[in-house]
Amino acid sequence: MYEDILLTGLLGGITGLIDYLTAHVLTCLIPAFFIAGAMNALLNKESITRYLGAKVSLFKAYPVAVVGGLLLAVCSCTILPLFAGIKKKGAGLGPAIAFLYTAPATNILAVALTWSVIGADFAIARIVLSITFAIMIGLIISTLFKEKPPEDVAAPIGCACGPATAEGGGQKHVILFIGTLVALLFVGTWALFMEKNLAGIPLRFIVLPVLILLIIIEARRWFTTDQQKNWLEETWSFMKTIFPLLFIGIFIAGVLGALLPEGILGLYLGSNTVTANLIAVLFGTFMYFPTLVEVPMAKMFLDLGMAKGPLLAYVLADPVISLPSILVVRKYMGTKQTIVYVLLIVFFCTLAGLIYGSFAG
Repeated sequence: MYEDILLTGLLGGITGLIDYLTAHVLTCLIPAFFIAGAMNALLNKESITRYLGAKVSLFKAYPVAVVGGLLLAVCSCTILPLFAGIKKKGAGLGPAIAFLYTAPATNILAVALTWSVIGADFAIARIVLSITFAIMIGLIISTLFKEKPPEDVAAPIGCACGPATAEGGGQKHVILFIGTLVALLFVGTWALFMEKNLAGIPLRFIVLPVLILLIIIEARRWFTTDQQKNWLEETWSFMKTIFPLLFIGIFIAGVLGALLPEGILGLYLGSNTVTANLIAVLFGTFMYFPTLVEVPMAKMFLDLGMAKGPLLAYVLADPVISLPSILVVRKYMGTKQTIVYVLLIVFFCTLAGLIYGSFAG
């Protein structure tokens, strides 16, 4: 009996890995890693952090915080020291919190993987609601806990998650280069590009080589050898850090999916109720999974019958906060602010699940 259970779980884990490798890695995750590497190695991070100061207009600071969270493409393991760094250097509490929330929730890797594995509507809901709630949470906390703007904000620091930007290609070239990489990601993941042309060849196999050649030309013409090296090193750093953890998570999700009774989650979390969404959020809040692992876990939950509302609530909460991160955030924000921060995340993620679930069914 135990041998059968072990074999079933093992086969489920292996099947999950094979399905993931064949469906998502080459066309989705690899391009996303190259995008994240380019953002970390080439973007001038000081130009982002200097606009987060306590004296900066809300209409400037919050959009920069949100866009910075997306463009810096940091994972949940690096967002905490980055948050502490920009806060110490003069960032306002509200924008710093918006940055803290947005970066792990909406970074390019998370959105691309969600789009590929679960679907476009789910990924769009994830990014739109994450951005909306990040700003609202930042505004609420900064209003409740007034802070005195510093007399003289220190010079901003660079991002701790990658090397400083080297001299060479300007930021306009960096944006265009990242845009080409994003185009490569979209061509590799959109079903539209699998449609065949008059010659019977899928559009993907025509457009992809052109984009790859363009990326090589842009990299060689616009950036120095050091910049190219930094880009590839940052890309490799993401891969070697995330891939092993991601594969372990996918394997575990496959094992659980094979062993748990079919429809078990549908029994308790299969409807879009306040209770179901709250349970999903609390699970995501207090459990810790490595970055991106929430996506294959969510796919497993979906297959086991979880409704899409609670599923989104879980995905929004899981990468943003966990027991370890709560302890670290408390050190830099204080006990009262941290309690309010956690309660607001629970409230807004539950609300997000209810909103999305009412439309997704």
